[in-house]
Order: sequence, then C-alpha cells, then structure tokens
Amino acid sequence: MRPLRFRSVIEINGINPYVLVSAERAARLRPGWRRPLPVRVRVNGEPKVPWRINLMPVGDGGFYLYLHGAVRKTSKTKVGDAVTVELEFDDGYRGGPAHPMPAWFRQALEQNRSAKQAWSELIPSRKKEILRYFAGLKSAETQARNLQRAIHVLGGGKARFMGRSWNEC
Repeated sequence: MRPLRFRSVIEINGINPYVLVSAERAARLRPGWRRPLPVRVRVNGEPKVPWRINLMPVGDGGFYLYLHGAVRKTSKTKVGDAVTVELEFDDGYRGGPAHPMPAWFRQALEQNRSAKQAWSELIPSRKKEILRYFAGLKSAETQARNLQRAIHVLGGGKARFMGRSWNEC
C-alpha cells in the first residue's frame, strides 16, 4: 500500500502540537478504526526511516497525529508551519511498552506500595509514555529528580509531572 500523503498545518492542543487527520483520510488508512491507530510517519520527508506513532481518535472518525519534540526537530518544523505528512498503517505494530523499565524505577516502585499499585493500574499508553520519557533522561541528577516526581504522583501526591497535573480534582 502506498503512503497516504497530504498537506496540513501544525496546530496545538494544550501543550501538544498535532496535525489533524480527517475521518476521510483515516478511512483510507484503515476503514472503521476507532481506537489508537498505529502508523509509520514522515513529516516533510523526514526521517528516512519513518517513526512509529499512534494516531489518537478525535471521536468523529478523525485522528490527532501528535508531533513530539524529536519529530519536530528532525523535520525542522514548529506550530503554525504547513507540512507534508506521509502516513502508512503500521501492521507490524505490537502493543506494550517500547522501552524497558529502568532498574532504578523498578526498585523505587518495589519500595513504595501505593506507587506500585498506581503503576499497575495505569493504562498501557500512559505507562509507555512514562517509560519513553525515562529513556530520554541523560544525567543521574535528571533521573533522580524525575524518579522522585514519578513516585510522588504515583503515590497519590499532587504535582506536575511530564507536563500535566496529577491527582488534582
């Protein structure tokens, strides 16, 4: 199957840059699909090997293609830019975390029963998001700081972590 190619403008939803994939375009990828849609993505022809990303349902048959920082950096784009998007259904996609759980995170969860319970109750996409975030942390100081925040919010504490407020009504 040839990639679906179209032009669009990068918009923003809260703090999340995205491109809207209309219901008509989404149906050309996978008719009738209503849950997160696994695709391979290139923006402005980048990268050479497409990213694997899930399109997120809007509710009307359309989908949001959220463009994380690495996508925008590689494609040299920002919110408001008109871009060429190439999408293909990713039939090789398998659910579950793409990044392994760091040993330092596993140990911290083992030491905090409420955080461990909250982790086990998180939806798979949120676990995947957190593990991807942790995989990008470079220094020991950054890991320690973010580990403390993660355990705090998973343990029921109110705070901001990963760009969102946790445990607030």
